[in-house]
Amino acid sequence: MYESKHSPLLSTQAFLWRLLAHLGLAVLVIGVALLLGIVGHLVFEPVAWHDALLNTALILGGVGPYLLPTSVAGKVFFALYGMLVGLVFVATLGLVLAPVAHRISHKLHLEPRD
Repeated sequence: MYESKHSPLLSTQAFLWRLLAHLGLAVLVIGVALLLGIVGHLVFEPVAWHDALLNTALILGGVGPYLLPTSVAGKVFFALYGMLVGLVFVATLGLVLAPVAHRISHKLHLEPRD
């Protein structure tokens, strides 16, 4: 997907398109995690969909739950979901920063021009 160290530096426009693609993928990952949390909340807890959305968005955003789960299944689900949210944070951070880190590394390792 990325160019090798023997390839020339990617143009600014192509780099911005790559960065936009990575941002889109990160938004997709966050959307899937949000949908998973909403569905799990609706399945394991007796709440309305808008409360499930709010609660899941707050957990995904790192704020914490708005409504605490009352059932045992809900508590187990949100314990596992909380661990998933940590992985989603790391994954999206990696997705967004990967093109920037690669461009910096590639620029530093370019062969000098004669």
